[in-house]
Amino acid sequence: LRAHAVDVNGNQVENPIDIVINVIDMNDNRPEFLHQVWNGTVPEGSKPGTYVMTVTAIDADDPNAQNGMLRYRILSQAPSSPSPNMFTINNETGDIITVAAGLDREKVQQYTLIIQATDMEGNPTYGLSNTATAVITVTDVNDNPPEFTAMTFYGEVPENRVDVIVANLTVTDKDQPHTPAWNAMYRMTGGDPTGRFTILTDPNSNDGLVTVVKPIDFETNRMFVLTVAAENQVPLAKGIQHPPQSTATVSITVIDVNESPYFVPNPKLVRQEEGLLAGSMLTTFTAQDPDRYMQQTSLRYSKLSDPANWLKIDPVNGQITTTAVLDRESIYVQNNMYNATFLASDNGIPPMSGTGTLQIYLLDINDNAPQVNPKEATTCETLQPNAINITAVDPDIDPNAGPFAFELPDTPASIKRNWTIVRISGDHAQLSLRIRFLEAGIYDVPIVITDSGNPHASSTSVLKVKVCQCDINGDCTDVDRIVGAGLGTGAIIAILLCIIILLILVLMFVVWMKRRDKERQAKQLLIDPEDDVRDNILKYDEEGGGEEDQDYDLSQLQQPDTVEPDAIKPVGIRRLDERPIHAEPQYPVRSAAPHPGDIGDFINEGLKAADNDPTAPPYDSLLVFDYEGSGSTAGSLSSLNSSSSGGEQDYDYLNDWGPRFKKLADMYGGGDD
Repeated sequence: LRAHAVDVNGNQVENPIDIVINVIDMNDNRPEFLHQVWNGTVPEGSKPGTYVMTVTAIDADDPNAQNGMLRYRILSQAPSSPSPNMFTINNETGDIITVAAGLDREKVQQYTLIIQATDMEGNPTYGLSNTATAVITVTDVNDNPPEFTAMTFYGEVPENRVDVIVANLTVTDKDQPHTPAWNAMYRMTGGDPTGRFTILTDPNSNDGLVTVVKPIDFETNRMFVLTVAAENQVPLAKGIQHPPQSTATVSITVIDVNESPYFVPNPKLVRQEEGLLAGSMLTTFTAQDPDRYMQQTSLRYSKLSDPANWLKIDPVNGQITTTAVLDRESIYVQNNMYNATFLASDNGIPPMSGTGTLQIYLLDINDNAPQVNPKEATTCETLQPNAINITAVDPDIDPNAGPFAFELPDTPASIKRNWTIVRISGDHAQLSLRIRFLEAGIYDVPIVITDSGNPHASSTSVLKVKVCQCDINGDCTDVDRIVGAGLGTGAIIAILLCIIILLILVLMFVVWMKRRDKERQAKQLLIDPEDDVRDNILKYDEEGGGEEDQDYDLSQLQQPDTVEPDAIKPVGIRRLDERPIHAEPQYPVRSAAPHPGDIGDFINEGLKAADNDPTAPPYDSLLVFDYEGSGSTAGSLSSLNSSSSGGEQDYDYLNDWGPRFKKLADMYGGGDD
């Protein structure tokens, strides 16, 4: 504070002075930890003096005085195993370190410490204190190797099976599950030189799964004895006295199963000349059964595939014989090769079978004579130009095919007289006219073609030559006429059949049209089910509303086509649609059609007559379409006189009919009153 001395007049009498007031701290605040719960970790097996964590508290009092000087200490440790003082704390800094050995996660996984902070430099008498909790987790290290639960494991596997688990290897590891220190790896150290097995690790159970990866033959190996080692993914911690791995033995028994027979060799190749006759022995095709230790009878053979049905096999000894002549030119032979498949079956449980393919390479023989190609040709009737190029076709192959020899036969004599043939290459020749002119038409020219086989094969092929008139360019001008004249019997029959079918179709169409017309005429007399008038009431007109308000379809009500003359009808009997002939109230005469089509036309005619009559009543009044006719047995309504009072009748009997007729009795039975 600054103080001033002044007189009563306010004049300064002394220099101002400063007054300093020091606030002396009192210990009125407890220490406060930054966190109420502190978490830390320490690896198991840590040596004494290993740093764990630091706890911190603050005090609002003067940090330079004893009121704000804090000191830390551990009040308790839980659990107290293996020692009650496993940790210590620096009383000034709050650093927690280990002071004893023996941290083992497999025994104690977590410690809980109660930490106290006291001011007044830790004076328990005058200082204020507060507590917090320190949770120390012991982390795992690989201090325990995996150990097999048994020294020997057993398993079995059927032969020829793969991807099959044959044994389950179980281990125990005290380290924390699903960590690299717990995960086990398995390897085979002996007993599997060919690599038929592998061991996979189950990630959930840590078991080793011995799996077959290559087929095993019982007849070769009946049992395997494997040596297996297990170790962790990470090496053991330093100073651990246990061995780093555990070993065990796996004994695997192979189960014999019924295996399929197999042909030897497969496929089997046989070279054979074509033309082998039916019933000839071709070869023997047998199979072997790999099951040497099973009690089985001999194999049975059957045919599985034989496209041309040329072969059969003996079911006991596998001898194959022919059932037809082998033909290299068959459509079932590809590149001189014919394939057939056979089946060998045993009687095991379950029965098994195997297939084998027999390949027959057919050697060509000269069993086909050459033929001319094309079968038809066209030439001019004059000498020039008249060359026809032809080709010899032979299904056989060299040396039983070309070059070919072409010649004309000696008979009939007209062939050589009219034609000549010249070979221009091994497979081609030219046929031409020998004479200067040959009449247009179709000629069959036989040609003898001989191949180069040993012995030779020859045939006489007929070339159909169409001789025609040609223009200056050598093109036929009457080829259509020649072709038409040369139609074969088959073509003519086909044309006739087409004409007959067309006529039948036309006749059927005509019959159908006539039948449809008859049905249409018959339907005109029928009534549509929706318009059936039976058990229904049809309105022809209404008294009020006018005829324009009505729209009735009366087309189905037909009228007979003829009207009988009046002369032949008895007196007093008339048609309802005829006008009266005696003196009746006169109505406008409508135009009478001699033969009205139906009642609808009849009514419409009356409607038009009424509409055009200037003396007719208005539309909303009763319209008279026609006279009802005479001879009615009912009396006329005009005899009822509405003006009569009825006083002459006696209505006293109404009083006897009860109270319901009392009103009528009063009205009519009371006399004049």
